[in-house]
Amino acid sequence: MKWFRRGLVALIFVLLLGSGGGFIWLRGSLPKVDGSISLPGLEAPVEVVRDRHGIPHINANSETDAAFALGFTHAQDRLWQMEMNRRIGAGRLSEILGQATLGVDRFLRMLGLYHHAEATLQHLSPQTQAVFAAYAAGVNAFLENRSGPLPLEFLILGHRPEPWRIADSIVWTKVMALDLGGNWRKELTRLRLAGRVGVAGINDFMAPYGEDMPSGVLAAMAIDGGLADRILSDDGLARILGDAHLPLGEGAGSNNWVVSGERSATGKPLLANDPHLGLATPAIWYFAHQNIAGRNVIGATLPGVPTTILGRNDTIAWGFTNTQPDVQDLYFEKLDPTDPNRYLTPGGPVAFEVHDEVIKVKDAADVIMRVRRTRHGPVLSDAHRGAAAALPKDYVLALSWTALRDDDLTPQAGVELSKAKNWLDFVAALKNFHTPQQNIVYGDVRGNIGFLAPGRVPVRSPENKVMGTMPQPGWDGKYDWQGLIPFAELPRGYNPKDGLIATANHKIVDDDYPHHITFDWAAGFRARRIQSLLRARERHSVEGFRAMQADVVSPFARAALPYMLAIKPGSELARQAFKMLAPWQGEMDRDRAEPLIFNAWIWQFAKLITEDELSGIQADVWGRRGPFVLRVLQDRPEWCDDRRTKGTESCNAMLIRALDQAVLWISERQGGEVSAWRWGMEHLARSSHRPFGKVNYLRYLFDITVPVSGSVYTVNVGDFDIFNPERPFASKHGPSLRAIYDLDDPDRSLFIHSTGQSGNPLSPHYADMAETWSEGGYLPMSTRPEDYFVGATGTLRLLPR
Repeated sequence: MKWFRRGLVALIFVLLLGSGGGFIWLRGSLPKVDGSISLPGLEAPVEVVRDRHGIPHINANSETDAAFALGFTHAQDRLWQMEMNRRIGAGRLSEILGQATLGVDRFLRMLGLYHHAEATLQHLSPQTQAVFAAYAAGVNAFLENRSGPLPLEFLILGHRPEPWRIADSIVWTKVMALDLGGNWRKELTRLRLAGRVGVAGINDFMAPYGEDMPSGVLAAMAIDGGLADRILSDDGLARILGDAHLPLGEGAGSNNWVVSGERSATGKPLLANDPHLGLATPAIWYFAHQNIAGRNVIGATLPGVPTTILGRNDTIAWGFTNTQPDVQDLYFEKLDPTDPNRYLTPGGPVAFEVHDEVIKVKDAADVIMRVRRTRHGPVLSDAHRGAAAALPKDYVLALSWTALRDDDLTPQAGVELSKAKNWLDFVAALKNFHTPQQNIVYGDVRGNIGFLAPGRVPVRSPENKVMGTMPQPGWDGKYDWQGLIPFAELPRGYNPKDGLIATANHKIVDDDYPHHITFDWAAGFRARRIQSLLRARERHSVEGFRAMQADVVSPFARAALPYMLAIKPGSELARQAFKMLAPWQGEMDRDRAEPLIFNAWIWQFAKLITEDELSGIQADVWGRRGPFVLRVLQDRPEWCDDRRTKGTESCNAMLIRALDQAVLWISERQGGEVSAWRWGMEHLARSSHRPFGKVNYLRYLFDITVPVSGSVYTVNVGDFDIFNPERPFASKHGPSLRAIYDLDDPDRSLFIHSTGQSGNPLSPHYADMAETWSEGGYLPMSTRPEDYFVGATGTLRLLPR
């Protein structure tokens, strides 16, 4: 890559500067945090106090001035992250990174997120528009009035940022919805599995909570035999899935819970939240406090967006987890045999909506991309050459998704939520929260607790036997969405009798709930652990909540171990490891050997029992399949038989073989002394930089790596990919932040995220939270001046010009 070669030269130049007097010049890229600056766009002076952790406390007289100051502060600390975020959303990465990101740009241009973001602005309330406009003005005030060099990433790439646009902020909310809504990939995964193991195998491999997929799940494929034969081939699905990689990390889930005053030591609610997302440097979150004429809001913001996403104000607190709804459906659209510019619908052939996108590519010619749209949505196969090659020439693949609407008022909900004073205000604000659907828990200073899952969720026809589990025929009207679940009928609860509410991406509705939300609920391991810990105490405290968020007991390990320990191990090394597991209670502690032995054993067992049925595609379809392994151990022994051999292998035989392979793998990495093995040596949380985390040498400058406890199914999540050939246990997803809100005295609330406030490696706040985060620690975040002025690093006054 030419940009990389030039970037490497630039980096060497930067390092040479840093070794001499040029270091002072490089430090000029750090923000001004003390003194005063006169800026156009402000109505009145604004004070920004940086506390000892680099967290800004903004004191403003109006909501728009506060938004202006937040935009200015975000740009001071996270300019490169904001630049990447808006370019991802707009499909404009290749302008600065070259052809390596062309596939990502094609995909985002196909979705048209930026066009929808521009159109959404016109649907927002005047006050919301004013807040977003003021934020953009604050970002641009920094760009126009800054002094010194740009952050290192800009120097390495030789790039200068454009002015910030309001749509740059709105589009990132849509990208987050994409990150949290990966159902379309699950549809393709099920389709791929169907070609290998059929519907029965899918029910073993992917069904949550033991539910079965709909009996008509392959009916759509049976409509056209040629389509089924072509798509169900390994080559066909490999092409579609292989082209669908995005610079996003689908979160392993999230946790939140709240207890009423009757269940807390203080007599007022306590609320905890830890959203699990892909780990990145800098962290996805940026802490900030805004005092708007005496009204406080404090918590986690997204750089580029002017609202507090997770946090509290003076009277209420809230926290999110992903509902994981099925709000995306793929459709096979059949072309009109007489005119390829039209496709078939229940009412006859209809012309595609067509426009061209021009993708500028660094050091290469522009790419002209034809984008087509059907009545269901954009044509996915236009963005994926693999998908286009896999489909017969008279078919295309289209995506329907609730986020692809111009009237998505989610940005407005964010503005209104921060001002809510009670449950009725909270519910009213969230009526405009359209995507992605979230489980939002609530607590207030009056003692009330609640839960609401707002969002647009499609209603499917009773005649639809596929129910969004696989791609469906777009020419048959029974597969069309029939509307949206009414807001009043979305899951909710208020002041439950037991005083406890908890969500962890698990099934949140009873079997008699009248609407279908998803088949993709998360396994209930975390939820059951949280519920058991909440019920174990009559009254809870902040310290107890800290221990819960740090809990690393794996219910999955506890469930699987009795079956695993029923074998007689083979080798001497295996016997030593086996002996260590016998008394172990499933604690995924980074300083212990047992978690490493257990997870390596599960890894090898999973490979052995699936390599005959799923050879060559294990890494593509595995995901988080702990429930599948448990199902095999409990009552699906046929998976343990290797179809390629004449004999019949038992699960015990496979477990013995897997343990031998596991301990051999560990010994090659950590030596032959079993007691010296450590989970944390393999389970390293790596917060990776975009894009330099993927570039040798540069990653050492930008990435942040710390050993962590936990695993896929612990409350303190440390997710990993066991089919990663280099580091199968490296933690790639985790608690992107942790927060505990004490509604007796909200200023005693605690927060932490995974890196630091700054995105500049030269800043002392680039990684100063990472170790505290990895050890389960917290920072206090108070709205009281007497608290945040202690150790403050500076006070910057922004003055109207």
